[in-house]
Amino acid sequence: MLQLLLLLLLSSTADSQSQQVSGYKKANACVCQLNSTMWLFPAQKFKYVLEEVHTCEGSLNNLQEELTFSSQRLPLIQDQFTKFTVRLEPYNYLHSQGLYTELSLHQLGQVLSQLQVDIDVVHSQLNNSETQKLSKEAEKLHKHVNKMQTIDTVNMKTVKEKLRYLKNKLETCKSIPKDFRGQDRHCLKGLITNISDPITAKVSPFGKSCVSGSWGKQAQKESDGQKNSYWVQPLLSSYIWGNTVRLYQTYEDLMASTNHRDFTFASSYSHPNAIEGPSAVLYGKALYYNCYRSADVCRYDLETNEVKRVTLPGTGVGFNNKFPYCYYDCQLNSDIDVEADETGLWALYATLGNHGNLVISRLVWDSEVKSLNVTQTWETRLFKKAVSNAFMVCGVMYATRYVNEYREEVFYAFDTATGKEDNSLAIPLEKVAKAVASLSYNPTNKQIYMYNDGYLLAYQVYF
Repeated sequence: MLQLLLLLLLSSTADSQSQQVSGYKKANACVCQLNSTMWLFPAQKFKYVLEEVHTCEGSLNNLQEELTFSSQRLPLIQDQFTKFTVRLEPYNYLHSQGLYTELSLHQLGQVLSQLQVDIDVVHSQLNNSETQKLSKEAEKLHKHVNKMQTIDTVNMKTVKEKLRYLKNKLETCKSIPKDFRGQDRHCLKGLITNISDPITAKVSPFGKSCVSGSWGKQAQKESDGQKNSYWVQPLLSSYIWGNTVRLYQTYEDLMASTNHRDFTFASSYSHPNAIEGPSAVLYGKALYYNCYRSADVCRYDLETNEVKRVTLPGTGVGFNNKFPYCYYDCQLNSDIDVEADETGLWALYATLGNHGNLVISRLVWDSEVKSLNVTQTWETRLFKKAVSNAFMVCGVMYATRYVNEYREEVFYAFDTATGKEDNSLAIPLEKVAKAVASLSYNPTNKQIYMYNDGYLLAYQVYF
């Protein structure tokens, strides 16, 4: 320690310079005057160097303790690593047998990550052949676990897809009437083959400025009271909400905009019974639509003015502009689309549980107990925001996409009778403006109704 101190002191005075002065003769002797302040003992530097020596000595002691502790920990960490490798063996076996242990592997991955941190700490301190070998083995094992997780994630997705298919098959077999395609001769011919140019083109009775809503012919074939009536449902509040529906007794009345009756099914645009989005359909003596800011479908009875509702099934049902139709321009708040066809009523929507893909639920009105129910649900693989609109025909859901300002295209079909899909369709659908607020099919006359930026368009369907 003394030698180190002297060395530091000498080095601290190495920058000193020699002094030259003039002498004179005095009593047969040479006398000169020296400035001796430069030879004063450097007390302050000595104190600083002494403190540095103590600090260095403490650091050396701490390092020695850490190395001793790390050397003692090394066998323990090696033992933990060996135990982890043993724990991984059952998962290797399960993985090789095609079993799915995604959650367990994730937990093991967390344990391995912490163990690898401990190994890296010891390796940085000791840096010997043992720690280097252990660090490389841990890194190799981590890659192995990550690979297993990746493969099993893919396997899990495959299983989920198989479960979705089985669920769809179950729903198909559950309650749809046998040979429901036989209820209508057109359904026996399979999918739609063509759609005509517009056979009706009229500005909405609420004006071109009312760019969103829905319209059509009463869709229940056996209905008596409103058999030939037509309806228009405008969204007058921000083109998102509404609370009235206009009814015309005949097609001629609709075209002449005369002899209509307005029904108010909610006291305001923000009432729980108000309509949200262009989703309505008149079926029999009732209007069905998406209830205001909810995952519910409402049924408004035109005769009794009563409103009944049912909540759609699924995890995280999209509403309030969560999953609107959105292929080109998003159609605001078009999350829940109510449709009708030869087999009855349907709701088309998306859920978080189905990753934002379209879900199809069948709706049934129980007239005896006065309740609206969901009897079946199918999950498709078609992302709802990749669709401009959709409709139902003979138990088959058809989806459209934007082509240009004057054309849509039917490109996808999902058959609830078989659970099969067809994404090879390319059926043109002409329009007069860009935005399609709603599309609905009517089984009584095989026509499709489009609300197109304030225009009312109708098309003939061919099978």
